[in-house]
Amino acid sequence: MLKYLQQIWSSKDLRKKILFTLAMIVLYRVLTHITIPGVNREALEYVFNKNSLLGAFSVLTGGGAENFSIVLMGLSPYINASVIMQLLTVIVPRLEEISKEGESGRKTINRYTRWLTFPLALLQSFGMITLINSQAQVPIIENIGDPTIVLPIMLTISTGTVVLMWIGEIITEHGIGNGTSILIFASIVAGLPGIVGPTLALASSESERLIPLVGIILITIILCLLIVMFTEGQRRIPITYAGQRGKAKGQQSFLPIRVNQAGMIPIIFAVSIVTFPSIIGQFLIYADSQWVKDIGTFMTTVFNPGSWLYGVTFFLLIIGFTYFYVSIVFNETQVADNIQKRGGFVPGLRPGKETAEYIGKVSNRLNLFGGSMVAFIAVLPLILQSVFSSLDLGTIQVLISGSGLIIVVGVVLDLVRQINSQLLTHHYDRFYKG
Repeated sequence: MLKYLQQIWSSKDLRKKILFTLAMIVLYRVLTHITIPGVNREALEYVFNKNSLLGAFSVLTGGGAENFSIVLMGLSPYINASVIMQLLTVIVPRLEEISKEGESGRKTINRYTRWLTFPLALLQSFGMITLINSQAQVPIIENIGDPTIVLPIMLTISTGTVVLMWIGEIITEHGIGNGTSILIFASIVAGLPGIVGPTLALASSESERLIPLVGIILITIILCLLIVMFTEGQRRIPITYAGQRGKAKGQQSFLPIRVNQAGMIPIIFAVSIVTFPSIIGQFLIYADSQWVKDIGTFMTTVFNPGSWLYGVTFFLLIIGFTYFYVSIVFNETQVADNIQKRGGFVPGLRPGKETAEYIGKVSNRLNLFGGSMVAFIAVLPLILQSVFSSLDLGTIQVLISGSGLIIVVGVVLDLVRQINSQLLTHHYDRFYKG
């Protein structure tokens, strides 16, 4: 391990990228602690202590919501904008054409996503400000109905989201790893000390809490191993390339298709969507009309993180987004054409359409297995909490959610791959320059 760290440090380019990424993470953490002026901190603390949904949202924003900071919304508007743009690329023919234009098309779609992020951030910031303020016994911000008070706050929070989006992009460009994933990873990890400390204190003072705590720790370790295994797992389709002149036997190779092709993207998308009904319900509860209140109560009850419908919806959304995302990033027809152009073929199949259909069938089966596995791990902590409560074993706060665990492990594995790739390039350059 020490030798590995020394190799990383000896690579100048890699060292600069890692230090730059760490500096951006520190900047992000500083921003999450800059509170909007005029906020009643005691009323804010009361809201987050009584509302578990807002607490879960605060974890994903790295405490930005709990601190009512200038980055209150985190990257949520940017993620939602990405979801909307990816849906539009399927619905709108012009956007579908742009998305197929390679690197230039990807940059164009990214530019549209950035433009959409700011108006979404404005709308979501108003909703979140109103929601948090309505949950408090004493107003968190006085005169919230005054446009001269709420509009500057909305603009500040929306600008904070744009700044985070920019930080994520420059991490991707000048640092190491995917910037957006790195920031979400930092948010989840930053919330762990605040969960682990009270949890250990509670387990040490109340013996009945010890069994679920030990159980959750063991299950978390097992889940980490499972996530690594199926994230790194591949289905290798054999490929034979025509032999060169003078060689009767063709060259044997394979096409690797990952079991978890979509990575952690479906989780990030699904979390944004599945929490939406409950957040809307929180607004409707405070309406004047009784039937609107009843709808709000229904939505908050049914889509509460502890309800079965929440778990089922979350599970199905992850599988759905897995298929959706892979259908965008993986084109089996293009893969089959590339194999054919290089003089290759899958044994027993004709090049072209038949090969593309076979690759597509394999990809779909892997999507079902990989997506179901990701979804199962995401909802497992919710199931465990319910089981512990029904067996009277006591309850304990989950150290990290299933979705958070997949994101953390996925980001770590991606970082390790990128670091190893950079080290290989570094050794290669040294060998030829030497």
